[in-house]
Amino acid sequence: APGEIDVYVGIPFCRTRCSYCSFAALDMKHGAKLTGAYVEAIMREMRLVAQDLSAFRVRGLYIGGGTPTALSTGELARVVDCALRCFPGAREFTVEAGRPDTLSEDKLRLLRDAGATRVSLNPQTMNDETLRRVGRDHTAADIERVYGRMREMGFADINMDLILALPGETVDDVARTLERVARLAPDNLTVHTLALKRAAALRFTDYAADEMAAQRMVDLAAGAAAAMGLAPYYLYRQKYMAGNLENVGYCRPGMASLYNIDIMEEIAPIAAFGAGAISKWLYPAARRIERAPNLKSVEQYIARVDEMAERKRALWAPRGTKEERA
Repeated sequence: APGEIDVYVGIPFCRTRCSYCSFAALDMKHGAKLTGAYVEAIMREMRLVAQDLSAFRVRGLYIGGGTPTALSTGELARVVDCALRCFPGAREFTVEAGRPDTLSEDKLRLLRDAGATRVSLNPQTMNDETLRRVGRDHTAADIERVYGRMREMGFADINMDLILALPGETVDDVARTLERVARLAPDNLTVHTLALKRAAALRFTDYAADEMAAQRMVDLAAGAAAAMGLAPYYLYRQKYMAGNLENVGYCRPGMASLYNIDIMEEIAPIAAFGAGAISKWLYPAARRIERAPNLKSVEQYIARVDEMAERKRALWAPRGTKEERA
């Protein structure tokens, strides 16, 4: 609706880097020395822009990555607090808490007390051998343990991400993953088909997806989602996807993510903060979208954060046009 906006806050750090990942994210072996300066930079960027957007209602506030919970509890608290102060009143507040190996009791309490309405805990697979193969240093049991704790703490909307056609995974492996996920009963399930992007380490191996198996995995996931009471509410395709298949978001009735719908349908402007984040502004009358990308390099982003804020301000500054803005 006119007068509404989404806000994305990007944290480009992870405990380890997965072999299929193509995001501009740093593992903590390389990124730990930059987290403090990055937190200062992204808080500065939010503060520089917040006043310009004070007249807008926030639909979705989304803290993503990377893995935001890879930050220390103190660093994460500062980012969350700054985002909530700069952009108050979000109808939906999502935090990607994707990796159980980053989730201490303190961080879970921080997210609950900050009012996160939706959290993601992303196993990708529930097979330990595959987790090791793709570079994740947690187990399926870790996922189950943290999920249980999230429910005990009162998180009422939990999303889980799965990736189909991971290296070495069979249709039976995916069936076992879906059985374990079904026992947990998440409110949202996002099913990705592996896309081998140029920046992914896996692209430089002899991995090749079995397209028939990938199709069976997608069908299996659709059936499992339906059996869990989850209905599809968005679908999108990417380049280089196994079997030219798709990514599908499933949810319980009434629990579709506002932010995900807005991103897929491009029906709300987005102010995006952090390295690699892309802001966009809508010109509905002209059926036009303009974008302002931030630099992907964490070091360059930190050094040039004032310029990143200025790019956004230029995006929504009046241009001598009377076009209606979203």
